[in-house]
Amino acid sequence: MKTIFDFKEYYELENDSCKLIPLEINHYQYLLDFALHEPELWKYSLQQAGGAENMKRYIEDAIESRKNGKSYSFIIYDKVKESYAGCTRLYDVDLNSDNTSLGYTWYGKEFQGTGLNKNCKYLLMEFIFDEMNFERLEFRLDSNNQRSLNALKSLGCVEEGVLRSNGYTVEGKRRSSIVMSVLKEEWEQEVREYLGNKLIK
Repeated sequence: MKTIFDFKEYYELENDSCKLIPLEINHYQYLLDFALHEPELWKYSLQQAGGAENMKRYIEDAIESRKNGKSYSFIIYDKVKESYAGCTRLYDVDLNSDNTSLGYTWYGKEFQGTGLNKNCKYLLMEFIFDEMNFERLEFRLDSNNQRSLNALKSLGCVEEGVLRSNGYTVEGKRRSSIVMSVLKEEWEQEVREYLGNKLIK
């Protein structure tokens, strides 16, 4: 069955721990504090969102990318802390091959290590595989980003290899990317249960 994903649709994902809402320009007010006071969040990012103007541009670019059918961004709301926590994005969406990538994910410091990421990833994989019928989910991360690598491994993702010197960091330095993935059959056979058991209720 082919994927039924549509960039024009309003997809809102939710469980007891978090809510993922399509990113809009009015969300700027909730993300500004991260841009002004947590510069370390952008160390491994492909987009510089540190500072007021950069955050505004970050959101505008994400909205424009959705309009152009290239990516679909969410703002993340932590229902436990009752606060907005960060962002994540579906990108490189290939409707012909039923593949998508998931990335551009970041959380403010107080939301890291709380179980929020696992809840968000579970919601997104459930959405990607069960609701939208994608066949493959890919992640790419800076090869130096050990924290994200460990996080993805803990989700049940498979490490495929390294794309050597395949892009630039926000500082203009060359970076290599580790490729991780989850297939629909892996999700159905083991990852759904494995990840579900790790969620903090």
